[in-house]
Amino acid sequence: MPGDPAGGGQGRRALILVENLSVPFDRRVWQECTTLREAGWEVHVVCPRGEKRDTEPEAVIDGVRVHRYPLRAATGGPAGYLREYGCALWHTFRLARAVGPVDVVHACNPPDLLFLPALWLKRRGARFVFDQHDLVPELYLSRFGRGEDLLHRAVCALERRTYRAADIVLATNESYRDVALRRGGKRPEDVFVVRSAPAVDRFRPVPAEPELKRGKPHLLCYLGVMGPQDGVDYALRALAKLRDDLGRTDWHAVFVGAGDAFEAMVELSGRLGLTDQVQFTGRVPDADLVRYLSTADVCLSPDPRNPLNDVSTMNKVLEYMAMGRPIVSFDLREARVSAGDAAVYASADDEGEFAGLVAMLLDDPALRARMGRTGRERVEGPLSWRRSQAALLAAYAAACRDRAPVPAGGPLRTGKRPRR
Repeated sequence: MPGDPAGGGQGRRALILVENLSVPFDRRVWQECTTLREAGWEVHVVCPRGEKRDTEPEAVIDGVRVHRYPLRAATGGPAGYLREYGCALWHTFRLARAVGPVDVVHACNPPDLLFLPALWLKRRGARFVFDQHDLVPELYLSRFGRGEDLLHRAVCALERRTYRAADIVLATNESYRDVALRRGGKRPEDVFVVRSAPAVDRFRPVPAEPELKRGKPHLLCYLGVMGPQDGVDYALRALAKLRDDLGRTDWHAVFVGAGDAFEAMVELSGRLGLTDQVQFTGRVPDADLVRYLSTADVCLSPDPRNPLNDVSTMNKVLEYMAMGRPIVSFDLREARVSAGDAAVYASADDEGEFAGLVAMLLDDPALRARMGRTGRERVEGPLSWRRSQAALLAAYAAACRDRAPVPAGGPLRTGKRPRR
């Protein structure tokens, strides 16, 4: 209903656009999809196909209609990204046209290019909700370390165009909201904080499995993406210091996840002589992930301080907290906001101090248990997805205020609109 303060979507249609992950593998997007569906929205998603899961071109999952396209991840520098993004945009336009008229087009970055199909849909009656998962200019600086070059100016310009086109912005935390207000020029009433939060029913501890420790007293665990900015190299060097400088060999470490730095991290582990103590699993099913986290004594969040990480909320931190695990992190602004006393913090990028904090936690089971309880309580309370659901529905209600639902119909036409 127009202006419905609860964000009810009876008779309304939403189209969510994603480029960098498949759905429902993208957990934040999937939680948004199911929240909207439960509020009465008809939800469509356009996204790439996954490699080992989410491979079907079309699927209806829990009432959400998912439309997937083939996409090869970029390789070979800027030309590779041009190929990837050009292919993604072509398929996104194609599938969006097939979905037909929608009330809301909801675009998730990166990259900051999805404003192009969003603008096309706005001209056909949709409202544009920009879901800012990453600050792409900061992501560029963190990965490539070059400011004020042509590509950096280009990504800044694309972010500006995206903000300008958006009717509503979803920010993952208060730091991102501040960027939308300050750099994006958005009005405070048009920016909503929808924090990423794990589904606590999905992250429930199971009995520990000592065999996962490979004969050692303790298990250390890293969960997440392995890209150049994610700090897996810092974690490995810290583990080498834990062994060599502190004389601790009473641990086995498991790194769960994948990414474009995966092979380089396996190679670095070998160069550091950690092959016998460090295990790389790649991506694993949820059941195996829960087994590892339930058995872990300490979880690692080694993201180094850089322009992106300092203001970003790390999903792995929240997932560790949901599982009641104590965390060692570098001292980042948003890491402290999320974890609070569920983590201990090493000075930014200090691998020796990081190793020392791991050793300290291994020697203090009572502190580990207390930190784990604190984390679980935070995820079930102030950081719960329930609060994010309310913010998401409020954002959609604001987007659709005073607008009647669009009539459902066939494919959108691509020709010029008739003169009135």
